[in-house]
Amino acid sequence: MAISYPIALPTSGGYARIEFRASNVVGVSTSPFTFQQQLVRHQGARWEADVTVAEMERPAAEEWIAALTSLRGAWGTFRLADPGGATPRGTWAGTPLVKGSGQTGETLLVDGFSAGATVKAGDYLQIGDRLYKVLIDATAVGGEITLDIWPRLRESPADNAVITTSSAKGLFRLSGNQNGWSLEGAGLRYSIAFGAVEAI
Repeated sequence: MAISYPIALPTSGGYARIEFRASNVVGVSTSPFTFQQQLVRHQGARWEADVTVAEMERPAAEEWIAALTSLRGAWGTFRLADPGGATPRGTWAGTPLVKGSGQTGETLLVDGFSAGATVKAGDYLQIGDRLYKVLIDATAVGGEITLDIWPRLRESPADNAVITTSSAKGLFRLSGNQNGWSLEGAGLRYSIAFGAVEAI
């Protein structure tokens, strides 16, 4: 059976540590005489992560090794979530959907909320394979909320596109072309770690 991307990462073992980063491209020029700065914010922004899988014995470890090796370096893709943000802080009551096609930029108009529904800063949302983070608390008015999000919309979502808020994931690839593992202790328990960047 041929490998199809994006692959699903194994669930065995779980994460020992995961570091998510919101990376932005900002050009900074500092005067060597006055230390005054000129800054230019470019459109470049992406998710980055460093993942350490919990130590495990060989049967579970081989699932991870095979999955990561199947990516063939930075070629293949996989879905990744922030496990600490699997449940939103806001209520998101109702059936929120993208309102209107052709949206671009750093805000997203959403409708379908119930009266009094809330969205909290830090909540994640997924549209297609894209992961976004809400930056400002908001409460529904007339069933609608304009969300301030990071990063900017990758593509213009379709009208009524589904918004996933529970265990929201993004599309990632390995940050390099190598993946490895180490064995430690008398029982030869496996340690696996890898870096990931958003697949744009």
